Amino acid sequence: MALKVKDIADRLGVSQATVSLVLNNKPGVSEETRKKVLKFIEEMGYDTNILSKPALKHNGNIRFIVYKKHGKVVSDTPFFSALMEGIDSEARDSGYSLVVSYVNEKDNKPEILRILQENPPEGIIILATEMVSEDVADFKRLGIPIVVLDNYFISEKLDTVIINNIEGAYEATKYIIKKGHTDIGYLSSKVHINNFLERREGFLKAIKESGLDFDPKFEYKIGSTLEEAYQDMLVLLDNNPPIPSAFFADNDIIALGAVKALKQKGLKIPEDVSIVGFDDMPFCEMIEPSLTTVRVYKQKMGMIAVRRLRSKIEDEAEENVKIEIMTELIERNSVFDKLDGCNGRRVRI
Repeated sequence: MALKVKDIADRLGVSQATVSLVLNNKPGVSEETRKKVLKFIEEMGYDTNILSKPALKHNGNIRFIVYKKHGKVVSDTPFFSALMEGIDSEARDSGYSLVVSYVNEKDNKPEILRILQENPPEGIIILATEMVSEDVADFKRLGIPIVVLDNYFISEKLDTVIINNIEGAYEATKYIIKKGHTDIGYLSSKVHINNFLERREGFLKAIKESGLDFDPKFEYKIGSTLEEAYQDMLVLLDNNPPIPSAFFADNDIIALGAVKALKQKGLKIPEDVSIVGFDDMPFCEMIEPSLTTVRVYKQKMGMIAVRRLRSKIEDEAEENVKIEIMTELIERNSVFDKLDGCNGRRVRI
């Protein structure tokens, strides 16, 4: 039977965090305490030369649940790959094994819930981008420590790590306004998730504070995948709509699809239309012109989620926390400066 961190901590009267530091050979523990923990481990029949082995450190794994309700947002993109990298590296550094499960709501959700109930991991991190509160409640009932990533549910008392979407969209919109744009459009996703709703809130806040009015005819609702965004934007442009001088987009994928369609219609970016995205995907630097966007610290989000889960597991933290990760505006070449003497007028196609 594996020796648990909690068992060692309880027997020695120290915290689980202290035991974890000793097992991972990390600083922050007195030499006397370190020797006491190691001596106890030897007395229990374990070789202290194999402290790197998960069997000694923990009784199980951290399970990372990638939840897909419709798959329109959560997909194999650099954004979610970076989140997973952060989770995996922090889990390994902490001596945990990471098991990844992909949950499709319409397919294998009952099976995954059954597996988690029969063979519970030490803790669960749920990528909840596409979830609603009823979805996460099913996992909460398992009684396993949980950290929710990339979504927040006001009705559920759960630890959460999220993006500060409101602040990020607010700063991006203020930047567009500072460049002299007053007729600003919104490229909004047809798929409704909390992240996009919060970004809309930040966008509208910046518009209102600047004394501007948002014209609903400048909101273009398009698909959230690259191909859908491109095709939907083409259809909209075929109807010869009024074009604002700048757009804020719900994310970089939507921005890229729109840019492709606008260029195909003969519009220049940013001279005719400026665009700002959100997420700072790798392609933002490679497209022409490079895309001004809001950087999300994706790997850091994953790492912080693991650290919080460790507090739930090892320190048995009872309080719930909501951790918002700040964003950063990355200025590139997709926003036209109307204050430098050029016209930048609104165009029709």
